[in-house]
Amino acid sequence: MTRAKPPEPAPNPTPEKEREVWVSKLAGRPWPEKAKGYVPKLKPIFEEQKVPGQLVWLAEVESSFDADAQSPVGAAGMFQLMPATAKRFGLRTWPFDQRYKPEASARAASSYLQVLHKRFKDWRLALAAYNAGEGTVQRLLDQRKAHTYDQIAPYLPAETQLYVPKVEATLQRREGVKLSELRLAPEAG
Repeated sequence: MTRAKPPEPAPNPTPEKEREVWVSKLAGRPWPEKAKGYVPKLKPIFEEQKVPGQLVWLAEVESSFDADAQSPVGAAGMFQLMPATAKRFGLRTWPFDQRYKPEASARAASSYLQVLHKRFKDWRLALAAYNAGEGTVQRLLDQRKAHTYDQIAPYLPAETQLYVPKVEATLQRREGVKLSELRLAPEAG
């Protein structure tokens, strides 16, 4: 008796299709209630760090603007910073965890985004690294001899494949801007 081969899994949707799906999903969704108080306070912090203020909406994707959010893997706060990342950008995690302080968390997250953008020269890649880790993104770029997010997207962890298009759709819905339109503020000096 010959066994039938299992069907081939369906290919992952293209990054473009993922973006379309998220734009459609977010079309009727109102601002998270907590965003109304936080966005005006936190946007200037991103801009002080020379990062586009629109990226404050990362907090909607990460935590729905919940300053007390915790993940099962150890990320915490509105911007879901891991302990090592928080420390790298000047936050204490003990005895009082500064990741739960919205302003401090925004300062660390925006500094991290600036570092990631400087390294990868692209917001999609920077966001993929924010979610999956710098090493994961760099390894895939090197292995695939790739230069763009779309070239490595099918090989990223599933969560990251959903995350980057969701952030992009959120920015488009909340600010009317695409990631490709964001620019770093010029360095002073």
